[in-house]
Amino acid sequence: MTIKKKFTTVIKINGVKIGDPKTFAIIAGPCAIESEKQMDAIAKPLAKMGVKLLRGGAFKPRTAPNTFQGLELEGLKIMKRVANKYKMGVVTEVTDSKFLDEICKYTDMVQVGARNMQNFQLLKELGKIKKPILLKRGLSATIEELLLAAEYIISNGNPNVILCERGIRTFEKETRNTLALATVPLVKELSHLPIIVDPSHGTGKKSLIEPMTKAAIACGADGVIIEVHANPKEALSDAQQQLTPDEFKKLLKNSNPIMKAIGKTMQ
Repeated sequence: MTIKKKFTTVIKINGVKIGDPKTFAIIAGPCAIESEKQMDAIAKPLAKMGVKLLRGGAFKPRTAPNTFQGLELEGLKIMKRVANKYKMGVVTEVTDSKFLDEICKYTDMVQVGARNMQNFQLLKELGKIKKPILLKRGLSATIEELLLAAEYIISNGNPNVILCERGIRTFEKETRNTLALATVPLVKELSHLPIIVDPSHGTGKKSLIEPMTKAAIACGADGVIIEVHANPKEALSDAQQQLTPDEFKKLLKNSNPIMKAIGKTMQ
């Protein structure tokens, strides 16, 4: 691997620094964009809490073909309108390079999901754009494979890559995935790239999101991406792993002491 450097990459999105050793980035929002009313009901309280990066899926790669697949282009437009209203940046997933031009019109950071981590043709295309890329670890990918996937993007011209540990598939059935937090300090040793943690997909259980967020802060992650829905019971996808705005607010409050202890401020 040629990705290792003697410097740390810091990527700034909508005023949020990701990779800065003194700050901790927060990305939050629903699993999927369902309607304008739904997005507004989530973005409004998040913005009041100071969240500046709004996540939401418009193109949804789902395991079962008969489940909600997202609103696609209309979803992107909805999310951009709502984000502009509350002065938030947009983070959304690309599932196919044919959608990339449209996605780039409406997003501030492009997410590559676990299923596409080794979609090398897509990674090459992402290397040709200047938008920051959030690259999630694959379902069974090694750390080396994650770093090499990032190098596909970087070597094609885009240095703005943020890694994401979102858990890997193991024999364990009590959690959705096994959240391998040792990845965070190890990536810090091996690479200059920032790395955030996804405790929502990493556990699949809302009761585990707060403790794993605290653990992510303590082990040196540069931020977290958390699923939040105004009414999780009615969510069209991942209902079991989405927090309400009040639960999310409690998580932020309870995480502050750990943040202060390691000399970071929350963004």
